[in-house]
Amino acid sequence: MASVCVSLTGCASTTGADSASLDSIAELARAVGIAPELVYTTEVDGYDLAPQSVGPGAADGMSATWFNSSTGAMLTIRSDSDELTEASCTATPLWDAPGGAVTCANEDGVWHRSAGGIHEYVAMRDGALIWVSGMNDASPADLLTAAKKVHVPSDAELELLFSDVPKTPGEPVERGDLPEDGDGAPIDPTGPGG
Repeated sequence: MASVCVSLTGCASTTGADSASLDSIAELARAVGIAPELVYTTEVDGYDLAPQSVGPGAADGMSATWFNSSTGAMLTIRSDSDELTEASCTATPLWDAPGGAVTCANEDGVWHRSAGGIHEYVAMRDGALIWVSGMNDASPADLLTAAKKVHVPSDAELELLFSDVPKTPGEPVERGDLPEDGDGAPIDPTGPGG
């Protein structure tokens, strides 16, 4: 896997001199139902993007996962159009601990959410929320770094993000076993005894 650790200035901001244009992002993102304004990336030392993980998430947001080959840890970002307040922060269940009571604290400009020993961070960028969660013992420090470094991708990062994503919308699969009328159940010929 190729590394997404590209040297950027102003990684905490959503746009910068080296950010890809919204038109470039839209060209790749809309083919799979992702709103261009919800395309974000991040960078954490030791983690590489898994391009096959990039795809739609939430209503029109995106999801992507980074993998640490040394430790096996993974971190995932999911974007969505929303706002997060102190009240909604504690009222929204954690992705990986849906039944636990959530505590929230603002740490270095991002929300730190925890429940049942699970940690999650949320970065807010121009009306978008970018949720950062981990698996396989991804440390809270790595998750915090990922949340703080969430940014609009550069052209090179955009190319890597969408390298495994279809460039055009997929066509519906034509089923040959559905009747043209009736309830649409597949036609299964009956065998002996029924």
